Amino acid sequence: MTDQTQNSGVQAAAGCDGALTGLKVIDLSRVLGGPFAGQMLGDHGAEVIKVEPPTGDETRLWGPPFRDETASYFLGLNRNKRGIVLDLRQEAGREVLLRLLGDADVLLENFKTGTLEKWGLGYDELSKRFPRLIHCRVTGFGADGPLGGLPGYDAILQAMGGIMSVNGSEVSGPTRVGLPVVDMVTGLNAVVAITLALHHRAASGRGQFVEAALFDAAISLLHPHAANHALSGRLPRLTGNDHPNISPYSTFRTATRDIYLAIGNDRQFRKLCTEIGAWHLLEDDRFVSNGARVDNRAALSEALEETLATVDGGSLADRLIRAGVPAGPVLNVAEALAQPHVEHRGMRVAMDDYLGLGAPTKLGVTAATYRRKPPRFGEHTEEVLAEAGYDEEEIRSLRETGVTPDKPLG
Repeated sequence: MTDQTQNSGVQAAAGCDGALTGLKVIDLSRVLGGPFAGQMLGDHGAEVIKVEPPTGDETRLWGPPFRDETASYFLGLNRNKRGIVLDLRQEAGREVLLRLLGDADVLLENFKTGTLEKWGLGYDELSKRFPRLIHCRVTGFGADGPLGGLPGYDAILQAMGGIMSVNGSEVSGPTRVGLPVVDMVTGLNAVVAITLALHHRAASGRGQFVEAALFDAAISLLHPHAANHALSGRLPRLTGNDHPNISPYSTFRTATRDIYLAIGNDRQFRKLCTEIGAWHLLEDDRFVSNGARVDNRAALSEALEETLATVDGGSLADRLIRAGVPAGPVLNVAEALAQPHVEHRGMRVAMDDYLGLGAPTKLGVTAATYRRKPPRFGEHTEEVLAEAGYDEEEIRSLRETGVTPDKPLG
């Protein structure tokens, strides 16, 4: 296996390190939010050691599709990491972790509240031994409060956080967003928290405990619906693809494919009508302002679709956006990834047989780099243990006693 990328898109300039080069992260997290955060840190240069339990990260089994018995779900969240296996239920496993933390900057984990504390690995204990350590925990609801300590799951938080109540139509009813948006935003929040804590540590010399909770992430995503409710007291309706505050701001049928129009002001509306030859709409009092267009949304949609009924959606959307009218074709996943601009922006990563999505954050000098494919189960255990000072006999003993098994258990 090679760890070098074959086609990494936007890369750092020759000789430049990533922004987080020199940072060491011990990633104990599993599933999505934590691993996504760890991958982002790794993309920007951090050395990330992913520590899996003897059963492995459960997303290795979340398929099909699979490659070499590992699901695509795992592969999409765990590049730029070295992978080891540790049974933290055993004292010897906890001793290995403590040795790894000796020169680490960040501990990233999503254990249920109280688990690490039970093993003597909670922040209070670790901070005494490693005062510069930043301990980041990804949780469902936080440690305390009415829901404190309960496990969190993306779909459940979409339901409890009000997200489903504003997604869908009157026909479909409240609908889950088709992406694990709460988990992924929680991962982003974890990276933000870690970088803020690193900035504070640079000034103070001390680490701290930081937390990213799925519950908080879900609630934070409620704009503009929370703001609308605060001002009007009314609950949002299910409007499908329509924007609650703006019109026309929705999908529209054409002769070929649906397009999305996002017309945010009167100037854009005038430009739209001019480009599609619908000058008569500009003379209709029902559409004279955004407020009027929102009140007469159904009539406006019908009029626009009559005009677009004989038009090719893809070419129209391209012409509109180049003319300054916000528009885009509704693409499927394959079509979206095949766009030349995806390649140009470095949003596709290829390393040998690995294909992944690129890092969305672009830094001019210290750009993201892609150095390692997602690790096989326990692929780097012996390598990492040797670097931590374990000799061959100690490593063999850890393997034979099940502290660092080389095959998934259970």
